[in-house]
Amino acid sequence: MTAESGSRAQRIDRYVGQYAERAKGMVASEIRALFAVAARPEIVSLAGGTPYVAALPLDAVGSMVSELVSSQGTQALQYCTAQGDVGLRERICGIMALERIAAHPDDVIVTVGSQQALDLLARIFIDPGDVVLAEAPSYVGALGAFAAYQADVVHVPMDDDGLVPEALSEAITRVAASGKQMKFLYTVPNFHNPAGVTLSAPRRAEVLSICQRAGLLVVEDNPYGLLGFEGEPMRALRADDADGVVYLGTFSKTFAAGVRVGWAAAPPAIRDKLVLAAESAVLCHSSFAQLTVREYLATQPWREQIKDFRELYRERRDATLDALERLMPAGCRWTNPAGGFYIWLRMPDGIDAKAMLPRAISARVAYVPGTGFYADGSGSQFARLCYAFPPPDRIREGVRRLASVVEGEISLRSDFARLWAISTKSSYSPAASLPNARFHCAREHACETN
Repeated sequence: MTAESGSRAQRIDRYVGQYAERAKGMVASEIRALFAVAARPEIVSLAGGTPYVAALPLDAVGSMVSELVSSQGTQALQYCTAQGDVGLRERICGIMALERIAAHPDDVIVTVGSQQALDLLARIFIDPGDVVLAEAPSYVGALGAFAAYQADVVHVPMDDDGLVPEALSEAITRVAASGKQMKFLYTVPNFHNPAGVTLSAPRRAEVLSICQRAGLLVVEDNPYGLLGFEGEPMRALRADDADGVVYLGTFSKTFAAGVRVGWAAAPPAIRDKLVLAAESAVLCHSSFAQLTVREYLATQPWREQIKDFRELYRERRDATLDALERLMPAGCRWTNPAGGFYIWLRMPDGIDAKAMLPRAISARVAYVPGTGFYADGSGSQFARLCYAFPPPDRIREGVRRLASVVEGEISLRSDFARLWAISTKSSYSPAASLPNARFHCAREHACETN
């Protein structure tokens, strides 16, 4: 066997017939596939939702970590319980109180980011074919977790005020009539990822009422709730229904994504099952990471740091909105987020954001196509833009490049339509009479099928 043939043989999966059925739902996300390309320095990345950790007082955090190891190393470097450090759980309750949640440390389980909480919830609730209701669009990491356990995701429309209650009622009725089991509603009510919208206060009460009448659990995922640009944090859904809502939080956006510390606040029976599921998955979480967050909350001015993050992200949001308004061609529409990281961009009619992405990368700008945020792969006319990481000048340049690519796609479609109209009036075949028609047809077909 030659080296080349041996290399090809290694790429063939010899275990393909032995994987569990649920492994078929495990596919690479749109975002992860972009990371390697978007990280190139010449590309302006408006893609991955990367927080700007350089805004942290890194010297102070470094000294804090050094002191932690010196004074509490035997605890920080040891095993802990699967539920998590009680001191950290106490401080998490204080953070949730900012959103009017009254919780006890026993209600909380610490997780590896909120992403692990999603996986654990899917593990304990979902049987193959069960239904999860989720906004349209929805967070790609949640869709991946649900797919891994073979859930059937039913999307519920949103508008500028968030999840539409009437559409939620209709979805519940439709699923109930189908005989399928609905396990929970998954929602990101604040500064939605990817849509950037926020569930209005009146709708929060409506959504809870609808789910209570249907006996449907609500999973409230809230990574961005403290990163609003105006006013106080909104009242959490969990604040009004402790028995019917599982609340997910994380320090990835308000402290540091690299510590990978999040949490779930759940009713007692659900919490107990989450702890058992966590034990079977990881035995226990990182004591070092948990105590790092605990010490940060105890010794550092974290509320002032969140204010700094809010101002920084607001400046970048404003730079993005201004550039979109000045530069994007007619037919584009976008959301106006009141906090968080994201703007949801709708392309002009006929423009496929996923098919356009290679041309955008060639123009040295990256975004995430909307298809990654729908369980059925729809959403090709949309793109998610993240403004959290690049500085304002870089954002403006990225939007300029993106606008140029969109204008090129519009021009391409216009040229194709004109040439097609001419070709249909001719007695000659388009390929014979129009030398460029074959090229235009190929480009158009790619836009419609990818």
